[in-house]
Amino acid sequence: QVQLVESGGGLVQAGGSLRLSCAASGLTFSNYAMGWFRQAPGQEREFVVAVTWRGGNIYLPDYADSVKGRFTITRDNAKNTVYLQMNSLKPDDTAVYYCAAAAFATTQAMRNSRINYWGQGTQVTVSS
Repeated sequence: QVQLVESGGGLVQAGGSLRLSCAASGLTFSNYAMGWFRQAPGQEREFVVAVTWRGGNIYLPDYADSVKGRFTITRDNAKNTVYLQMNSLKPDDTAVYYCAAAAFATTQAMRNSRINYWGQGTQVTVSS
């Protein structure tokens, strides 16, 4: 049984930082593109970032324009975990953040939400 378990959400003031973690189990982690999506109240779920395999041991990130330069995704294949470091947070970043996994997915597939597994979500609230 595949599980993606997020942690690290919370309440932070604008300009602050949070680090989300997503621990995966039940899958061959290195075979999966990993990413984060978010959903704000009354809005559709949107792509935030993905890190996809580019050959050998190379994984490269792809960021939504809205978070580029502020968010950083990393993955630790030894720990089956992906992280999202969020800096310079804004009230517009308030949302439920979901971890996502897609087998052998390209960046475009991730952006198109062609996801095999979702986490349960973790709330991030940024106060002004």
